[in-house]
Amino acid sequence: MTTRTLAEDLSELLVGIQRLLRRRLRRGLTEPRLRGAQVELLRLVAANPGTRVSTAAKELYLAGNSVSTLVNQLVGAGLLRRESDPRDRRAALLHPTTEGAARLKAWDVRRSALVREQVARLSEDERAAIAAALPALRRLAEGLREEGEAT
Repeated sequence: MTTRTLAEDLSELLVGIQRLLRRRLRRGLTEPRLRGAQVELLRLVAANPGTRVSTAAKELYLAGNSVSTLVNQLVGAGLLRRESDPRDRRAALLHPTTEGAARLKAWDVRRSALVREQVARLSEDERAAIAAALPALRRLAEGLREEGEAT
């Protein structure tokens, strides 16, 4: 397999897996669905409470006004709380609400269960192949992050 084919196949596969996971997880939801960017922002803020909007924009590789729109949507849905930075009143610090943290946790639990169920269906050799690929996939992700931070 050529590097070009490997890169294209991997890229298409990762996008496809992510899309299928989102679709499966959205089935049966009783609360309004969250878009991918909303979940990414909520996940970032939950991992880093007190994140500034500008920092979130940089981390998510989005324009500041796009993140501000997402923040407004999540604040309106009761999933994020925005407060003024005591050191700079012009800046906003973001915190997950109790509901936002619970919703993210429920999403993560359902996602893990879904992936665990599918992995369990694989043969022992297939599971071993995926496990062996994880370090290379982590290095790929680190390379993408480092390259993104350099720009």
